[in-house]
Amino acid sequence: MALPDVLVIGAPKAGTTALHSGLARHPRLFMSPVKEPKFFLTDGPPPTRGGPGDAQTYREHVWRRADYEALFDGAPPGALCGESTPFYLHDLEAQLRIRRLIPDVRLIAVLRDPVERAHSNWAHLWSAGLEPIGDVVEACAAEEQRVRAGWAAFWRYTGLGRYGEQLQHLFKLFPREQVLLLRYREVRDTPRATLDRICAFLGVETGLISTIPAENVTRHVSDSPANRALQVLLRGGASLGRYMPEAVRQTARRPFLSLLQRDPRLRRPPAPEQRERLLPYFEDDIALFQELTGWDCADWLKVG
Repeated sequence: MALPDVLVIGAPKAGTTALHSGLARHPRLFMSPVKEPKFFLTDGPPPTRGGPGDAQTYREHVWRRADYEALFDGAPPGALCGESTPFYLHDLEAQLRIRRLIPDVRLIAVLRDPVERAHSNWAHLWSAGLEPIGDVVEACAAEEQRVRAGWAAFWRYTGLGRYGEQLQHLFKLFPREQVLLLRYREVRDTPRATLDRICAFLGVETGLISTIPAENVTRHVSDSPANRALQVLLRGGASLGRYMPEAVRQTARRPFLSLLQRDPRLRRPPAPEQRERLLPYFEDDIALFQELTGWDCADWLKVG
């Protein structure tokens, strides 16, 4: 029976998918074939309802322990096993479950400017046709209502980026030497050095992996009547999709998604006025984060 030695625990939209793929190339690391099993997010079956598309996400949870352990059956002798679920850092109950089951686990968190992270999160769901609000500031204002309605964690554009609160709780459960914090820009801009740093942290040989696959970049989707109509169809399909086999659902939504994402331009960054309005969600937490970590996050606090 195998349980992971390594968890990539956060944050969503901070390069964890690419990092998972990069680490999987190391001969001493076995990263789960299901990149994001979400095992520690629940004590049993996940919910069945939530926001648009959440029912399909919940179907992806590997929540039975036997199924979770089976993810690591293919690990060669002597390899460290790992998985990457970027919601573990945000979910304080998940942190407790990890501590109870695998207290000696090594934890890796990739952290991104929280305003940029929130905007990227919103743009991901907007371009998928699931987000009904066409402005990130308005979508963030709706967050508390969505939490009360039971929408899944990926809709928590601001909550997912409050790393100070999350780490304050994590450091009460795990010694700091078991936790490696990385900046998103390090993963993106200096992959070789970043991978060597991770390998040294895990106690495996450095210099064997040097590249991290390119991330899937979100396409620009304008807020137009035609795109709004496509989004309504996609959200309706997501609602019906809970009753369909996954392959059928994906095949049915593919042509509508292609039309929605037909613009070849990439996602635009948040506008200065959007950044100015979103930064207050994070300023107090950034101060806490800097106190906990010693990081200089002046770039996260810039408006322009």
